[in-house]
Amino acid sequence: MNPEDAAPGDPPAVAAARRLLDALVAQGLRDVVVAPGSRSAPLAYAASALADAGRLHLHVRVDERDAGFLALGLARGSALRGGVPEPVAVVTTSGTAVANLHPAVLEAHHAGVPLLLLTADRPHELRGTRANQTTDQVGIFAGATRLTVDVPAPAGLPTELRDLDHLAARAVVAACGTRSGHPGPVHLDLAYREPLVPTSPSATGASPSAGGTASSVDVASPSVVLAPDGVPAGLAAPVAETVVVAGDGAGPLARRLAEARGWPLLAEPSSGAWGGPRAVAAHRLVLGVLGPEVRRVVVLGNPTLSRPVQRLLGGGLAPTGERVEVIVVAPGSGPWPDAARAASHVLPGVPGSWLEPAREASAWADRWRAAGAAAGEAVRDALDELRSADDGALDPLVVADAVSRASAPDDVLLVGASSPVRDLDLVAAWDEPPHVVANRGLAGIDGSVSTAVGVALAARRAGLGRTRAYLGDLTFLHDVGGLHLAGDDVDLQVVVANDGGGSIFATLEPGALAATGVRERSTFERVFSTPHAVDLGLLARAYGASHVRVDARHAGVPAAVAGLEAALVGPVRGLQVVEVLVDRSRRVPASADVLARRVRDAVGAAVASLGENPGTLRSRSELPGSLQSGSRTIV
Repeated sequence: MNPEDAAPGDPPAVAAARRLLDALVAQGLRDVVVAPGSRSAPLAYAASALADAGRLHLHVRVDERDAGFLALGLARGSALRGGVPEPVAVVTTSGTAVANLHPAVLEAHHAGVPLLLLTADRPHELRGTRANQTTDQVGIFAGATRLTVDVPAPAGLPTELRDLDHLAARAVVAACGTRSGHPGPVHLDLAYREPLVPTSPSATGASPSAGGTASSVDVASPSVVLAPDGVPAGLAAPVAETVVVAGDGAGPLARRLAEARGWPLLAEPSSGAWGGPRAVAAHRLVLGVLGPEVRRVVVLGNPTLSRPVQRLLGGGLAPTGERVEVIVVAPGSGPWPDAARAASHVLPGVPGSWLEPAREASAWADRWRAAGAAAGEAVRDALDELRSADDGALDPLVVADAVSRASAPDDVLLVGASSPVRDLDLVAAWDEPPHVVANRGLAGIDGSVSTAVGVALAARRAGLGRTRAYLGDLTFLHDVGGLHLAGDDVDLQVVVANDGGGSIFATLEPGALAATGVRERSTFERVFSTPHAVDLGLLARAYGASHVRVDARHAGVPAAVAGLEAALVGPVRGLQVVEVLVDRSRRVPASADVLARRVRDAVGAAVASLGENPGTLRSRSELPGSLQSGSRTIV
């Protein structure tokens, strides 16, 4: 049975509760303490069924305060023979029942005892309505938990059960301090909608995994994998059809890994890993051709830019049916990046043996090198055409390309969120990149000018080259006050691609809806594009910054490009704003599709000349064990 399909007749709340408890047991949970209640009924039925099957010990207490301290005692007692405390779960209904756990939670927090607080809650539509036994439970233990998650009420969506597997993994890892060395309570606030009980009396004792078996996660301490050249148990030797995804902050280790193993490097601009012979140009478009051949992905940093990459990290299916194996390298104790909840292994470091140079080049490496070269050439040809156009409109990709080419390895480039960083990701072709900085923690446009000023001050102290920011117009306007230096002496060039509004939304779902009718277009312009007519030159000069305006409507595209390139290489003293007027109509999906087709055609022809990839012909039985098992390792 597909593990993401609920058992016939199971209400979503019952199926979800069963899967969560099943996943926690797979993580090593052995004891559950239940206090009676109505909203928590799905969890009570699930715990009872697991106890009847001999998979855990069930303890029932009438008073939640007693239940909390009983769980605390069970966890402490599990370490009496010299081991480490095992996590114990306590289940409550909503309302004051949750508050009664607080004394035990505080003790567990200060004593470092792993507790899993599974508190049932009303769904979001009942919160704040004075509904019975409904209060603000999320964050009620603030300051005393290692992880708090507000889990929405299940609705029977196809991925909900798989998501619970990963929620259970994160909860146990956080409670046990596996990555942080700081065990303690974890709070999962679980919203459930009625019906809250199995649909028939015969279903009350059904297997808690009737909706499919939860994926197990082997949790080990970091010391297990940080031994020299160690590879964790359950993780097979390197797979030939592997790519390295380097997200924001990945650092040079990602490039070193790719070059040592001959694996393609899919690096975001702010990864700190871009460049070298394994970097794949326009990789998000190359994935449209070679993505189905990928069998394993090694992720470093936090990748957030590209939907094709996110689909790959979601374990996208190859033609032969096996899921892509996703290995996340996440040093430290913080959350690991896994937005698709598909990571099969989470490691605190790259196994040393993977950094040893491969003995010989592989056909896989040759295919991706050819693909990257073809993609880069196709993008360059498209840019050449855009630079020589005579339609009086400057394409945003031309601006990103000019900024990219003007940025030397010793320079510092801060790139704004939304379109600029994605344009740069598509056109960058550095042999050695500049120091690229981006606020990708939450990927907001907030404070970008001020961040750039701070980066420029630090870059000067470090003796680095020119500091430049590349922003969209709304990002610039959002933090224009950052131009007020209040006495600081800064040399900073701010390049603003001004298309008169928020054009990135034209590339997303709202843009597609806008194309369906006049009213939809009007709504799109008002609440998404937010057009403006701000004179950026006057604004810049008001803050004491110099201003250069590049406008192809009057000079023509070739002359405008020449003017932009001259501004980018000219001397900068103090603050300089280079405003480049670009054509927002180039953001429509049809325009992007033209370039995507050209790249796909070029890549397809390049790899076809090398012959078929032997890796695509392997049967599932020939795949390494770790690709067949579906096991997960979090260390």
